[in-house]
Amino acid sequence: MPVKIALVGRPNVGKSTLFNRLAGKRLALVDDTPGVTRDRREGEGALGDLSFTIIDTPGLEEAPEAALEGRMRKQTDAAVMEADACLLLIDARAGVTPLDKTFAGLLRESGKPVILLANKAEGSAGEAGFYDAYALGVGEPIAISAEHGEGMGELYNALEPFIAEAEGEEEEADEAAEWDNPLKPLRVAIIGRPNAGKSTLVNRLIGEERLLTGPEAGITRDSISVEWVWRGKDRDWPVKLFDTAGMRRKSRVQSKLEKLSVADALRAIKFAEVAVLLLDAEHPFDKQDLQIADLALREGRALVIAVNKWDLIEEKDAKIREIREMAARLLPQAPGLPIVTLSALTGGGIRRLMPAVVQVYIDWNARVKTPELNEWLQEAVQRHAPPAVSGQRIKIRYIAQTKTRPPTFVAQCTRAEDLPAAYKRYLVNGIREAFDIKAVPVRLILKKPDNPYAKSKG
Repeated sequence: MPVKIALVGRPNVGKSTLFNRLAGKRLALVDDTPGVTRDRREGEGALGDLSFTIIDTPGLEEAPEAALEGRMRKQTDAAVMEADACLLLIDARAGVTPLDKTFAGLLRESGKPVILLANKAEGSAGEAGFYDAYALGVGEPIAISAEHGEGMGELYNALEPFIAEAEGEEEEADEAAEWDNPLKPLRVAIIGRPNAGKSTLVNRLIGEERLLTGPEAGITRDSISVEWVWRGKDRDWPVKLFDTAGMRRKSRVQSKLEKLSVADALRAIKFAEVAVLLLDAEHPFDKQDLQIADLALREGRALVIAVNKWDLIEEKDAKIREIREMAARLLPQAPGLPIVTLSALTGGGIRRLMPAVVQVYIDWNARVKTPELNEWLQEAVQRHAPPAVSGQRIKIRYIAQTKTRPPTFVAQCTRAEDLPAAYKRYLVNGIREAFDIKAVPVRLILKKPDNPYAKSKG
């Protein structure tokens, strides 16, 4: 279903003119006489590469319900309820009227996203009315001329997030249904350095000697997949475990066979949903461990740290504090990573591993509602505004989650390329904290869409 955009405003502000421009045809009657449109009209609209359904509405007027104007008002109310977003038009040349203020308040109460358009803003005659429009309290106005096609690039920039979000909803609904499908196996890759105990761990999990193990490093060469069912508290989880070859430092990988084994392990990480990084408790977070962890996170996988050979550690309390401090310091890109101590050889602590895997998998599929995101964004920007660059303030206007697995967010902002990396980290950490998304990668894309009309202006 295409996103629906309703054109709303008092009579004679140019709604039908804009409707015709977006529809690409003269479908709606246009005249200087107020109140020409009496029924709501739908048409297929387009702006640049955006496609949507546009709804032209009667001019909003305050009138008794039984009167003609009151019945016309009901048509507009129905369009607002049906729409995914509303374009509120005012006449920039006439300025903001009491009626504009009344209906801006009604749109705020509706909870629908609103884009404010100051129409008839060509030339200098509409300049004062454009600045007055800020007082309506529905966001930053966009100066347009529906008749002459001015300001369509800015309207494109404002509409694109709503269209992108709507187009992604069906895919997300399918994805949401698929990820929680009780018949779909959860793909888990066991990764780490050679001789960390990966094959022993897989054998212990499934309860049989399925994989060859031994004290020699590098026994596993192919990435072996083993299907298994983990019986959780609430349901059974089909799991596909991938036992991978140990990955040594690149400089030490000499033989062609080992290079092929490492390449196979990398493929297993890419196809997995959760990666379990197996560390040696006596030598945790070796440089190669960190490189493997960073690789999994850059691939967007959910990550769990499993500390093996825990039965060999005597001062367990002191050691776990040390390991948690190292994880926080050395892997800041994934704060709150679950750390499970275990012994693959004896089975100690094994039962804690799969609950941690399932929890990060759920977080990896986290979805945040757009209104909640934008409410958080306003508070975050008010608390710590983006810095000015070359004397111009960077404005972040809108944020939406575009996908999960891992959670990915797109923020619309001016001069996106100039936003400092430190401020981007501030936003990412704010999202993690506000919506309790821990341990998994969180991606934030800063975007200022290209103006589809820029070339034609030249």
